[in-house]
Amino acid sequence: QVRLVESGGGSVQSGGSLRLSCAVSGYMYKSYCMGWFRQAPGKEREGVARINSYGTTFYVDSVKGRFTISRDNANTLFLQMNSLKPEDTAMYYCASGGVASCDFLPGTYNSWGQGTQVTVSS
Repeated sequence: QVRLVESGGGSVQSGGSLRLSCAVSGYMYKSYCMGWFRQAPGKEREGVARINSYGTTFYVDSVKGRFTISRDNANTLFLQMNSLKPEDTAMYYCASGGVASCDFLPGTYNSWGQGTQVTVSS
């Protein structure tokens, strides 16, 4: 059974950094598309960063140059977030998608973690 568990969220001031982790169990996650999403109150869930089975990464324009998605050989997915802004405040989720496709459509991801809260104050 696939299980995703996020950690690393917290409260920081604008300009600060956080590193989110997602512990993955139940399958060979490097064979699949993995993504980080976020959802702020009253807003739709949006894709932030993703990494496909080849290790190619993609970012939403609003986080390019500030966020970095990576993974290790111990089934952990990371999201390094630098130069954080108040508009980055949201619940952050990691998700597992398919093998052939990798995009930012939440409906194409079939397993989700419980989320970790990130709050950035000005």
